[in-house]
Amino acid sequence: MRERVLRGLAVWGAAVVAVGGVVPVASADDRPEADLAYHGSATMRAGLVDVRFTPLNHGPSAVSDATVRLRWSEALAYRPELPQGCARSGPRVVVCRVGALPADGLGERVELAVRLRGASSEVVLEIDTVWSGGAVDRNRANDRQRVLVLDTGDDYYF
Repeated sequence: MRERVLRGLAVWGAAVVAVGGVVPVASADDRPEADLAYHGSATMRAGLVDVRFTPLNHGPSAVSDATVRLRWSEALAYRPELPQGCARSGPRVVVCRVGALPADGLGERVELAVRLRGASSEVVLEIDTVWSGGAVDRNRANDRQRVLVLDTGDDYYF
């Protein structure tokens, strides 16, 4: 009998909560899905690293706003000249707003140059998404790039 009463109270409590208008939390499956990628190149000459890339959204949903992080294995010069929409967020890190990206479309090309603080014959550049407008990216392999850039003046593509 006691089990029957407890079960009845549990059902009654669940009904009260449901009628009371509790809003369920949206899961990752409820959010739009987008597949972001970055393709471009990096060149280094005498410690100056030029990076050029284009963001791409393979879809299926558009992204209202996106931000990319560029991280170098070496510290950057104290006051790099950065393009509008980019900001330094650490000794080796710059973040850049890439803006809205249509489904199956390209974003605006991003170009920046940073000087390394010390003399180095090589640097590793890592690029990844830090914000995708709330969209879920189930294929994180193509929005995370890692490229070794040698101080040769050659273009290294990613």
